[in-house]
Order: sequence, then structure tokens, then C-alpha cells
Amino acid sequence: MQLTINGKKQTITNAQNVAEIIRSLGYEGDFFAVALNRTVIPRTRYAATPVNENDEIEILSPMQGG
Repeated sequence: MQLTINGKKQTITNAQNVAEIIRSLGYEGDFFAVALNRTVIPRTRYAATPVNENDEIEILSPMQGG
């Protein structure tokens, strides 16, 4: 399936929902947020949120700075 992840086109196989996409990309822990088509998805809904061809996913990590 073709997706845009953090602004870059990628082909992802064997992933049907946000949780599977996150796992396939190697993200672990709780220090990031996910937006699907510009809507933030609660962590508790990752497994229940389907991903479709040409969706846009942004994975956001907190940054320190001032």
C-alpha cells in the first residue's frame, strides 16, 4: 500500500491499521503522537484505526528547545 509518512511516499506491506504501521516502522514507547490525514489518533485507538491506500501519516516526537 502506498502511504505518505512524514511527507515521504512509502510502500508498506502487511499493515492494516495504525498500530501495525507504527510497528513496521520500528517505533516503540510512548514518546510520539500519530496523525492520520491531519487528525490526531489517540493511542488507545491505534489498533482500531484502519489505514487506506494514499493516506497521510505524520509521526510527531516532542522536541526540547526554547
